[in-house]
Amino acid sequence: MENQAYTPADFKNQSPVRWCPGCGDHAILNTLHKAMATVGVPPHKTAVISGIGCSSRLPYYMGTYGFHTIHGRAAAIATGFKVANPEMTVWQISGDGDGLAIGGNHFIHAVRRNIDINILLFNNKIYGLTKGQYSPTSARGFVSKSSPYGTTEDPFIPAELVFGARGNFFARSIDVELATSQEVMVAAARHKGTSVVEILQNCVIFNNGIHNEITDRQYRADRTIHLRHGEKMLFGADLNRGLVQDGFLLKAVTLGEDGYTIDDVLVHDAHCRSNFLHQQLAMMDGTDLPLAVGVIRDVESPVYNEEIDAQVEQVRAKKGFNTLRDMIIAGDHWVVE
Repeated sequence: MENQAYTPADFKNQSPVRWCPGCGDHAILNTLHKAMATVGVPPHKTAVISGIGCSSRLPYYMGTYGFHTIHGRAAAIATGFKVANPEMTVWQISGDGDGLAIGGNHFIHAVRRNIDINILLFNNKIYGLTKGQYSPTSARGFVSKSSPYGTTEDPFIPAELVFGARGNFFARSIDVELATSQEVMVAAARHKGTSVVEILQNCVIFNNGIHNEITDRQYRADRTIHLRHGEKMLFGADLNRGLVQDGFLLKAVTLGEDGYTIDDVLVHDAHCRSNFLHQQLAMMDGTDLPLAVGVIRDVESPVYNEEIDAQVEQVRAKKGFNTLRDMIIAGDHWVVE
């Protein structure tokens, strides 16, 4: 990083933003500009790579390097870019359709390899750009243009995919929670390895209000919990509710009832290597247990691109290769006159 302060304006360009009025993408874009300024990596050392979809227009509105790629391949291209340019900070922008349908294979393997990229997954549970078909995160029974009688399949849960792929960083936010979104984006950028941030985003045209039961102000305090490392897992408008251990499971309790006190409430440890509790926290859905937002897991682990660089240097030192030609002629060869 260069010793220079940046403002959000340094990461913007002059292109007019072309999303529908009221789309959650506007808030995410503005928050990303602020997060990048906070992290302080210069625009010329930052690349934003996307696939196809409404969210994937985001690189057009950045004052950084950007690449609007092809459907579902953002993770593959971001991987190649990072390995070839390890000094760059790489952000991948994907929607739930782009990232988890045609791009699902690339998504899980980027997470598994632990490449040092930051994945922002916009989840509105619909295909917006192609006009309202159900997506991999749409609930069973969801009625859409491509499922007029309701879907007959269960959805992916992004957190479950991340943990199944042995992910080391997972966070979640909501498009209307600007401070939380900035907080988790900054944490993702500072994490070494693959970071995945799921952002619950509203599509005002094809799936308006899909997250309302969680995001609406009258419910949000009781149906979400903001996790912070080292702090008690408290929620509710008066922070009088908390999460406690109930055998191998979690339970939401009200302090002062049934003998529960603040001492019973769990402290969040985002850095614990075991992901047993992290998975339980990430899978809470806002019904019996509140939906978790904030940084849920943040654990150090070997980073793919750094391991590749180290391996290349070891082979060079052992074999004496300095150029591709050196490698080609090192073995048996002959010259045709």
